[in-house]
Amino acid sequence: MPCYAIDGIVPIVDPTAYVHPTAVLIGDVIVGPECYVGPCASLRGDFGRIELRAGANVQDTCVAHSFPNRDVLIEANGHIGHGAVLHGCIVRQDALVGMNAVVMDDAEVGPEAVVAACAFVPAGMRLPRRALAVGAPAKVIRTMTDDEVQRKREGTAVYHDLTRRSRASLREVQPDAHPKPGRGRLALPELRGLTGSR
Repeated sequence: MPCYAIDGIVPIVDPTAYVHPTAVLIGDVIVGPECYVGPCASLRGDFGRIELRAGANVQDTCVAHSFPNRDVLIEANGHIGHGAVLHGCIVRQDALVGMNAVVMDDAEVGPEAVVAACAFVPAGMRLPRRALAVGAPAKVIRTMTDDEVQRKREGTAVYHDLTRRSRASLREVQPDAHPKPGRGRLALPELRGLTGSR
């Protein structure tokens, strides 16, 4: 993976984590155990620390950065959806930041809270435990149910499994020109979405 030191500070990646080869880690980045960092994610620890604690995932094209001497912290099992931007903020344990959402400086996403896709969490906003926040600017519209929190945990567990699968079998290959006879499909368990469909 593209991995860069700055001012003598070298990124840290736990041996049980998986960081995609196209992700970029710069400087004061700490990727904890069993974390997943997806393709084209940019974790820029050139102003402040970017820390992912155990089991967190940061998906494709996410950006994590901060102002000088401020950190981005994603606690255990934090789940950061495709294209999200985190800037100088905290995402607490078991929280989810949806696809293309933005969480700004000094904001805090509480434990088990959900920031909906495309939401904008302004600087300094504090989302309480299990809040569901939507819109731009984000507003808390209700509290997540026990079942919804469990569904989120199931979704994060899929990323724990993806970390293991990627470490074991993901490799760069040349594409086949045509499907081979008997070409298989991925065999994965069904996943309940947050909306209750399927």
